[in-house]
Amino acid sequence: MNTISICIITHNEEENIESCLESAKWADEIVVVDGESTDNTVKICKKYTDEVYIKENVKNLNVNKSYSFKKVKSEWILYLDADERISLELKEEIISTIKDNPTCNGFFVPRKNHFFNFYLRYGGKYPDYQLRLFRKNRGSFKCEHVHERLNIDGKVGRLKNPLLHYPYKTISEYIRKFNFYTDFQGEYLAKKNIKLSPLTNFIYLFHLPILRFFRRYFLKFGFLDGIPGFLACAFDSFTVIVSYAKCWEIQKKILVDTNLH
Repeated sequence: MNTISICIITHNEEENIESCLESAKWADEIVVVDGESTDNTVKICKKYTDEVYIKENVKNLNVNKSYSFKKVKSEWILYLDADERISLELKEEIISTIKDNPTCNGFFVPRKNHFFNFYLRYGGKYPDYQLRLFRKNRGSFKCEHVHERLNIDGKVGRLKNPLLHYPYKTISEYIRKFNFYTDFQGEYLAKKNIKLSPLTNFIYLFHLPILRFFRRYFLKFGFLDGIPGFLACAFDSFTVIVSYAKCWEIQKKILVDTNLH
């Protein structure tokens, strides 16, 4: 049985979701798990599939992704974000790959990232392999971190054709999502009980951000992508600083609350 289900999670994605669903409508099944959207996301999704489930909009997005995997009926699963599109070449490669009954239980897919309507070729942004295609019941998340990789039981291969990614059309959109991800990372560091000290201050406020920027902008040639390349590398480095600052803020509040009691 060479069938495939495409899983998508959403939350207020009315500007992105239709293009995503259009690129996915060739699949045998589309499963959408919506995180309590307040816009027209669910209405749009129901034009393409009856498999739309409403769940709490939890910060760890992998929780709802995992829920969507349990709902599929097909042998294979491809999961997408609402700001991603399946290229025609990738569609044909996926159909061919699952038809040939491969020995692999999962596949990495290269991803083309477009920041501010500019395709980033350098700075580690391409091919940006993502583990997205896998056999049902052979892939799972630990659900500990929003950016954790899917765990595959068995051999993993690689596809050649790209998934198209449009995460940040504007600077404002980047900042909005930046705030979400640094909130999560700050809470994650706090839960890991990162000890605040002069050494960790130096590591998170200077060493890691500078190292990350240098590696991506210079060693991975991010400068060849011009201003969008610089902004992508700079914002990525600043994520480390802000996440640590939010961890400090959380720990400070916990300390104050403890002293009050």
